[in-house]
Formats: sequence, C-alpha cells, structure tokens
Amino acid sequence: MAESIEYVRSAAAVATSTGDDYRVEIRAGRHQLAADEPESAGGADTASTPVGLLLSALGSCTAITLRMYAQRKQWPLETVRVHLGYEKGAGTAVRITRRIDLVGELDEAQRARLLDIAERTPVTRAVGSAAPRSSPPSRTRRAVTRPRRPAAVRRGRT
Repeated sequence: MAESIEYVRSAAAVATSTGDDYRVEIRAGRHQLAADEPESAGGADTASTPVGLLLSALGSCTAITLRMYAQRKQWPLETVRVHLGYEKGAGTAVRITRRIDLVGELDEAQRARLLDIAERTPVTRAVGSAAPRSSPPSRTRRAVTRPRRPAAVRRGRT
C-alpha cells in the first residue's frame, strides 16, 4: 500500500488575466507582481515572462538558502551569484541550467557543501518534482475556472 502524504500549504499566489492582452496581475502574499510576454510573442513586454519569474524564484531561493546556511555555520560567504538559463531542445524538451558563484574565503569543503545544499532548496525541489497538480474546478460568480495550461505554454512560448 502506498503511503499517503499530507501536504500543508506554505505559500500561495493568485494570477489574474482580465483583458485581451497577455499581462497577468499576480498577488503573492501581500506582494504585487506582474507577468507578460515579449512583443515578439504577442505581449506588450510590460513585465517579466512567466519563465523569467520561475528563474527568478529559483535563483533567489538558491541565494537565500545558501546565505542562511553560511550564516548559521559562520562561514565567510560574501556574495552568492546565481546564473540561470532556460533552454529549449528538440520537440518539447526543455531544461534549466544553473551556475552558482560563491565569493568569500571559503575552503573547498565549504564550497562543496554549499553546492550540495543548493540541490535541495525548496524551489529546486519543487521545480524538480512533478508538474503542478490541478484542483477540481471552482466557481466564482459566473466564471468557471478549469485546470488548463495557458495558451502561450500550449504553443511553447514560455
């Protein structure tokens, strides 16, 4: 028998698209964000793309996690710089690349440990696990939401 895992929500966001354009207003906790597509993909280029936001989340989570770990260990980490890329391959193949620069008087064991920790940050684990699970449709006023990938994703634009 498979073990049942109980999940507790630790973060939430709401993305709302109300017009004919691709701009999406995002509320994450008490913070406002936005996403859009570049003009070459039919957007107005008024905000980062969804893929840009994903890379930003991965990079910032990596930098924060490594900073926290180094501080707890009282290691001399001065700067963490995370370089990320989203690459498209044949067909629907995609991958994210990440290079981490660690600046400070760290020895090789400390550097190796930090790079090992980077593979287990919360966002790294989320990105590396399965695709998001869709909940049953909910009704809000007259609108019905359906678990569906955005058109740009279906066309391979993000």
